[in-house]
Amino acid sequence: MRKNYPEEPYIRAFYHKNHCLFLAAVFFRLMEVPAMLVISWLLGEVIDIITAGELAALWKLLVMAIVFVAIFLFVEIGIYKLRAAFLCKAVTQYKELAFKKLSQKGISAFAQESTGRYLSVLTNDVGTVEENYLNSIFELIAQPLLFLSTLILLCQYSPLLTLAAVLLCLFPFAGMMAFSPELSRREKAVSDKSEAFVARLKDMLSGFAVIKSFKAEEEAGGIFRLENGSFEEIKRRRRWWQGFLTSMSQSLGTLAQLGIFFLGAYLALRGDITAGTVLVFVNLANSLIGPIQTIPQCVANRKAAKGLIRKLAEVTEENVSRGGDFIEPKLEEAIEFCNVTFGYEPEKPVLKELSLRLEAGKKYALVGASGSGKSTLINLLMGAYDNYEGSLTLDGREMRGLDCDSLYDIMSLIGQSVFLFDDTIRRNITMFREFPEEKIRSAVFRSGLEQLIAERGEDYRCGENGGGLSGGERQRISIARCLLRETPVLLLDEATAALDNQTAFAVTEAILQLDGLTRLVVTHRLEAPLLEQYDSIFVLREGRLQESGTFAELMERREYFYSLYTVSNAETA
Repeated sequence: MRKNYPEEPYIRAFYHKNHCLFLAAVFFRLMEVPAMLVISWLLGEVIDIITAGELAALWKLLVMAIVFVAIFLFVEIGIYKLRAAFLCKAVTQYKELAFKKLSQKGISAFAQESTGRYLSVLTNDVGTVEENYLNSIFELIAQPLLFLSTLILLCQYSPLLTLAAVLLCLFPFAGMMAFSPELSRREKAVSDKSEAFVARLKDMLSGFAVIKSFKAEEEAGGIFRLENGSFEEIKRRRRWWQGFLTSMSQSLGTLAQLGIFFLGAYLALRGDITAGTVLVFVNLANSLIGPIQTIPQCVANRKAAKGLIRKLAEVTEENVSRGGDFIEPKLEEAIEFCNVTFGYEPEKPVLKELSLRLEAGKKYALVGASGSGKSTLINLLMGAYDNYEGSLTLDGREMRGLDCDSLYDIMSLIGQSVFLFDDTIRRNITMFREFPEEKIRSAVFRSGLEQLIAERGEDYRCGENGGGLSGGERQRISIARCLLRETPVLLLDEATAALDNQTAFAVTEAILQLDGLTRLVVTHRLEAPLLEQYDSIFVLREGRLQESGTFAELMERREYFYSLYTVSNAETA
C-alpha cells in the first residue's frame, strides 16, 4: 500500500504548468557543465603552448576563448533568467495553495489556533523552502554530471592522478555526511521558534493600547527581549553549525587540492605528465570536490526543507471545514433545536437539552446573563461544531450533515467585533467581488450608509481594521455586507455592544425594519421599543431555555426575564 504524504499537493504545486520553465532552466544549468571543463582545458593548453613556444597556436586559442566567453555569457544569463522565472511561479503557486487550504478551515479554527503559525510558515519558512528545496534541485542534477564529466576528462590525461584525486576528495565527502543530519534538526528548531516569536509579536502589537493604558511598556519589553533573545539564539546555533560545516568542507577541500597539486608536480618532474596537465588537474579539483561537498549538503537541506513543507501541509489540514450535503440558499420552514446539548469540553456542557424554533421570516431576540450560552448557540448555527447531542435541523435536515459552504450561503453573521480591511468602503462592502450597481445602492440605503458615502465617498479608505470610521459606521458596513449577500438568515451576536446607546438603537432598528429575513439578535440591551418588535424572545439561563414569548407576555409573567429587564433598566436609569 502506498504511504500517504501530506506534502505531495504542495510539491505538485511547484511544477503545476511550470514544467517548461523548469526543464529549460535545467537545460541551461547542464550547459554550464561543459563550459567549466572548457575553461580548465584552455588554461592547460595555454601553459603547454607557452612551454613549446608556439605563437600561432596561441592566437587560435585566443579566438576560441573569445567565442567561448560569448557563449558562456549567454548560458549564464539564461540560467538566472529561467531559474528566476521558475522559482517565482513555483513559490507563488505554493503560497496560493496554502492560502486556499487555510480558507477551507472551519470558522472556529482561527479562534482555537495561533495565527502566528500561519504567518511563520508563509513568510520565514517559504524563504527556506525556496532556497533549500527548489534552488538546490538544479545542483542535484548538475553536480553529478559535472563530477562524471570531470572524471572522464581527467582520465584522458592521467588515470593514476585521477584515482589519487578521487581518493583525496573522499575526505570532505565523509565530513559532510557525518555532520549534515544535525543541520536538518537545527533548521526545524529555527522554524518552530520562529512560529512562537511571530505569535508573541502579533499578540503584543494587537494589545498595544492595553499595554500603554496600563503603563506596562517595561514589562512588555522584557517579554519581547526574552522571546527575541531566545529566537536569535536558536538562529545563532543553526548559523554556527552551517558555518562549521562550510569551514570544515573548505579546509578538507583545500587539503585535497594541495595533495593533487603536489602529486601532480611530482609526476611532472618525473616526465609522466606536462605542466599544463598539472594546472588542469588543480583547476578541475574543484569540479571533483565541489559535487562531493555540494550533493550531501543539498540532500540535507532538501530534507530539512521538506520537513517545513510537511509542517505547512499539516497546519493547513487541521480543523478543515467538514463536507456534507449541498443545500439550496433558502429557508422555507424553520431552524429547530431539539434537546441540543453541547460543550467545548465534553464534561462541561454549555448548552443543556436546549429546544427552540426559529421560523422563516420572523425576528427573534436571544437574551440572558453572561455565560448563559448565547454565543455558543450562534456558533452552532454557523456550523462551527458538529459534536453536539440532540438534533439541530434546517428545514428538517440535520445541520451536521450539511456542507459548510452551502450553509454560509444561508447564514450571515454580524459579530461584536467588525473587521474591516484597509481598503475602500465599497470594497469592504462587496468583499472584493463584483455586484450589480443597483444591488450595492440598495444595500447602502437599507443599512443607512448613504450619509457616510455622501460625505466621504465610496473610495474612502477605512484604515487598518476600520480605524478611520466610528463604531456605528463599521457596523453599518457589516450590515451592508450581509444585505448584499442576500442570505435568508441574519445572525447578530452582541453586534451593538461596543456602540453608544443612540447608535446601537439606530443600528438595531435598521436591522429590525429589514423585510424578508429571518433574524436572530443576541443582545444585552433590553430596551422596550426594540423588544416589542420581536416575534419572540428566547431567554437562556445556564445553558437552558428558561422561558420564551413576546415582550408583553414575558413582562406579564414577571419571571426571570422580568428580573433581567428590571435590573438592566435600573442600571441605565
